[in-house]
Amino acid sequence: MHYPVIDPIIVALGPLALRWYGLMYILGFTAVYLLGKWRITNRPNTLTGYWDPDQLSDLVFYGAMGAVLGGRIGYVVFYAFERVVADPLYLFRVWEGGMSFHGGFLGVLVAMVIFGRRTEKDFLTVTDFLAPLCAVGLGLGRMGNFINMELPGRVTESGLGLVFPCRAVSDLNPMCFGAWESVARHPSSLYQAFTEGLLLFCLLWWLALTPKPKGFLSGVFLIAYGSFRFTTEFFRSPDAHLGFILFEFLSMGQLLSLPMVIAGLWLLRRSLEGQSSAAKI
Repeated sequence: MHYPVIDPIIVALGPLALRWYGLMYILGFTAVYLLGKWRITNRPNTLTGYWDPDQLSDLVFYGAMGAVLGGRIGYVVFYAFERVVADPLYLFRVWEGGMSFHGGFLGVLVAMVIFGRRTEKDFLTVTDFLAPLCAVGLGLGRMGNFINMELPGRVTESGLGLVFPCRAVSDLNPMCFGAWESVARHPSSLYQAFTEGLLLFCLLWWLALTPKPKGFLSGVFLIAYGSFRFTTEFFRSPDAHLGFILFEFLSMGQLLSLPMVIAGLWLLRRSLEGQSSAAKI
């Protein structure tokens, strides 16, 4: 089966254009707001501390700024450092593509610290509230990658494989000539949309329906996302200019995911131990 080529531009008015990738971000932030509002209205007993719609609006704004700025800076640091050293203006040419989840994640953490200080909420109270909301946005972002023909997977003979246009795999396969590559590749962006988006959302949303000790949801998010990302990276081709980083089979995405899993395990244990200690009092 061939990759279904989709025009990345939905509509253009002169120099202005609405792109599918940008629309995915807008839908993702909208989903965070709507889901957060539902939790505040229908499950206030599951939240730590008091939340109101005005705080939610500020949270989405801070999170959006952290995700976009952190995602771009993280990409050029983790994946394109040599390019930005040679051409510093590349950092600002976001229309050429290049966003990193791990950079966006760090940007959101910084934004949540600032938001927490402004609203007098501690860090884990904020991240526990946000953790069940953001997976939809992560999945939509991966759908944007798929539409943009980004993140082509590794070569496969599986029936799930797609034949990509040569322009999408030119860095991975310089010998690709003509319209289409002669082999099929895993649609790794769809695998990640399913795991990091749908599965992660279902898991965290289900857990968030009942009260949990502080730090629990944040810990589960780190463990689940890191595990899903580490696994699906085995189906995704590493960036051509980086290749495998460690042991000839671990990619940059996998190395960046390991600290998330470790931190999540520590946080989950700390959360459960705190609950156990409180129960004994």
